[in-house]
Amino acid sequence: MLLALDAMGGDRAPQEPCRGAVRACESLPDLEVALVGDGKRLEPLLAEVSSNVRSRLHVVHTEEYITMEDSPSVSMRRKRNSSLRLALDMVRGKEAAGCVSAGNTGAIVAGGVLVLGRIAGIDRPGLGVPILSLSRTSLLIDVGATVRCKPVNLVQFALMGSIYMRCLAGVPEPSVALLSNGEEDIKGDDVISEAREILKASSLNFVGYVEGKDVPVGKTDVVVCDGYTGNVLLKFGEGLGEGVFGLMKEEIRRSFLPKIGLAFMWPMLRQLHTRFDYEKQGGTPLLGVEGTVIKAHGRSKARAIDNALRVARQFVLQRGVETIREEVAKGGM
Repeated sequence: MLLALDAMGGDRAPQEPCRGAVRACESLPDLEVALVGDGKRLEPLLAEVSSNVRSRLHVVHTEEYITMEDSPSVSMRRKRNSSLRLALDMVRGKEAAGCVSAGNTGAIVAGGVLVLGRIAGIDRPGLGVPILSLSRTSLLIDVGATVRCKPVNLVQFALMGSIYMRCLAGVPEPSVALLSNGEEDIKGDDVISEAREILKASSLNFVGYVEGKDVPVGKTDVVVCDGYTGNVLLKFGEGLGEGVFGLMKEEIRRSFLPKIGLAFMWPMLRQLHTRFDYEKQGGTPLLGVEGTVIKAHGRSKARAIDNALRVARQFVLQRGVETIREEVAKGGM
């Protein structure tokens, strides 16, 4: 399987994308990666790679790439030779089975729509992120693809999230909830209220509203919100986790007794950190477009890129795009 990797996307490109591609190919003998980017910068990073792995790493040269500051839709149209655009073109042309990028989220979403197109019946795509909680893994959708939503967008996110959890994650009858500022029906703005009424009349297992405090405890299988709210919630969770561990380290450094307790708690703390480590998750699929597109975290290091490639490979093997297309065509509402 050949996957296209935007080697110039992300805060640590191209070094970490290259290292991540090497790691993935070392452990997955069926995987090939097209590293799309500046060949003059990529080739030296692959010089020490074993011949077996190097033969499955293909450099697709371009000196143009999209930065984090570029306007998403404008750059996607004007920078037709950018590393991201060429990677998406490879997916559209069936040269690659999927595309992975840690670059500009807006450009990835715009590219997914402009280059690959939307699945019939889906108005706007959504990024769905699995959230590990106390009782289950919940899918939070959207986390940045569609910032301003209409009720129909939230309803379609709920449908795609339910399909993802049922068909790809193996949850028999996934529960679906809207993220709101309270559990009562009177809460929420006009957009959320209208989406609620549509979902109540649908065939989905809609359970109403959940609040932000319900997401970490896994109150439902699918949590639906607009991309702005979802992105803020996701980044707050990441920051909170880093802040808590930072405070613990500071207290341990300042006092002797916590150092003794740490000796007993360290295995548990490491396990807890692993459960909520974004690098372990790797990347999240852009649901609703006609091709496998995986968005990795902008700060991704080699381990995260490696896992993002694994997510892409698994999504292709599970027929993720085809499954969503077929289920939407059935009228899953």
